Amino acid sequence: MLIAGLDLAAEPKGSALAVIDWGSKKARLVSLELGVDDDQAVRTALQVEKFAIDCALGWPVDFVAFLNNHQNLGSKTVPFEGDSTLRRSLAHRETDRMVREITGKWPLSVSTDRLGMTAIRCAGLISKMETHFQVDRSGFGRVVEVYPGATLRGWFAATSSYRNSESIRETLLEELCLRAPWLDLNTFKQLMIESCDSFDAVLAALAGRAAQLGASTAPSESQLPIAAVEGWIHLPTIELESLL
Repeated sequence: MLIAGLDLAAEPKGSALAVIDWGSKKARLVSLELGVDDDQAVRTALQVEKFAIDCALGWPVDFVAFLNNHQNLGSKTVPFEGDSTLRRSLAHRETDRMVREITGKWPLSVSTDRLGMTAIRCAGLISKMETHFQVDRSGFGRVVEVYPGATLRGWFAATSSYRNSESIRETLLEELCLRAPWLDLNTFKQLMIESCDSFDAVLAALAGRAAQLGASTAPSESQLPIAAVEGWIHLPTIELESLL
């Protein structure tokens, strides 16, 4: 069974794609590539059971409503305060608030941070996927939104600055191999050390496995309507050792 993880960037240059083949007794990283374009991502999505994307799959519904109201120039606008309270409410999705409660840290805002540039590309990627299959932004279908950084913090004690340090990634990789001896990283260890994008792509695939097992922070029934529009981050709710 194949599960893919895509560390998406605004351009192919910063995008990495990992595919892990899961068996009954071991899992093997069968491919890890940099410079991934949309066509390659779509081809891979058609071949796997779960396709995990490290990127917001939608925008906050309140933010979209705010923009639509602001652009409606012909209507009379009731004066309001564009203060920090309003900004905070518009900056984050419902799933971002969930992640904040669990991890103590805010994910990047898709509406106010540079993540929005990547999210625009992601929206285009989803539109291409939907010519082949329906994408459920809540994560219950083939595609699921993941957050490698928070996934890593949930499994390992010391993860600070791992994206900026090869030595930290090397240390984390050693611990990963000790805790998951069933995971064969093939010939890709050095690439994971040298490239933080490649490292995150593998983490995304591991988080996708947790979602495939039903062991992730899925939206509740009451949260499903908003998750289907905004997207929903699936964090693993099991330890790394339990993925196999």
